[in-house]
Amino acid sequence: MTRPVPVGRHIVIYGPSGSGKTTLSRQLGEKFGLPVLQLDAVFHAHPNWVDLSREEFREQVSAYLAAQPEGWVIDGNYSMVRDLILPHAETAIWLKLPWRIVYPRLAWRTISRAVVSAELFNGNRETLKQTFLTKDSMLWWGIHAWNKHHAGVGETLADPALTARVYRLRTPGQVRYLLENSTLAPTGR
Repeated sequence: MTRPVPVGRHIVIYGPSGSGKTTLSRQLGEKFGLPVLQLDAVFHAHPNWVDLSREEFREQVSAYLAAQPEGWVIDGNYSMVRDLILPHAETAIWLKLPWRIVYPRLAWRTISRAVVSAELFNGNRETLKQTFLTKDSMLWWGIHAWNKHHAGVGETLADPALTARVYRLRTPGQVRYLLENSTLAPTGR
């Protein structure tokens, strides 16, 4: 027997690099007709990985939130804007999949993008040199940031003041179940 999974019209998705945040955010956005914001595309605003300052990033996210009062799906782990997003979120989804699933996905995605020089956003590309020969490698980032991500998001989502409903998804099957069975809950949490 399947049970509906209520989600609000303001959804934030967290997860380590390679966990499927962007895929799930796009799918939920399409399912519910909600605009989707990928925080990486905002933060990495200029070609050659020239990023916004903290203040510029916060301004951009605040402006987006103000412009989308009817709902949104936002994916990304940036702690510097969680305090802006979470008070408005009705649902927080944490893709807490195991390392053995996430890291191979990240490696495949990163190497595939580098081989074809695919543009990610705003003229930024992952290169083979960056992937294998620099400290900016996503392969290194995936290892280095794993524990920090889990500690930070875990602490954030454990805050008793958080009013969003929280879903911690630990398997690809749970992610599919949420996507297939999610329904819009009445507003007001």
